[in-house]
Amino acid sequence: MDFMQIKQTKQAPHSFRLHVFLAMAFILSAQFGFSKSLENVDRTGLGIKGYDPVAYFTDNAPILGSSQFQTTFDGVIYHFNSAAHKEAFDANPEKYAPQFGGFCAYGVSKGSTVSIDPAAFQIVDGRLLLQYSRGIRETFNKDSVGNLKKADANWILLLDKKGK
Repeated sequence: MDFMQIKQTKQAPHSFRLHVFLAMAFILSAQFGFSKSLENVDRTGLGIKGYDPVAYFTDNAPILGSSQFQTTFDGVIYHFNSAAHKEAFDANPEKYAPQFGGFCAYGVSKGSTVSIDPAAFQIVDGRLLLQYSRGIRETFNKDSVGNLKKADANWILLLDKKGK
């Protein structure tokens, strides 16, 4: 076996290197206080256009929340349709908050921040993904694994470029 064969067999697959890079970037940004925020909110700071993030998981449906049951997480105001949903969110906001700051997951996979239709949602690996439209959701799902990996990688770049 020559040197080139040894070198080739010891190289990590591209996807593994990408995950290591993303993990290191996240750790370093958190450790040195470089975390930025980029959230899809209206002029009042309301996220998901007032829809209840917990309902996507519990009811598998977009349900409009009420200002009677609201909380703030990462600078975003969320409305809920019940006290129970608000309590569930408050207990574990990372579980229920939409990915990619509430922007369209397919848009993020293409390197852009795009608005969403609250009815065009999906739960993938326990993550709430919102999409621009149901048609875009279908396009995203033609390669959901690949598109989600691209979105995860692009999100770090978008946070750096557009985040505050």
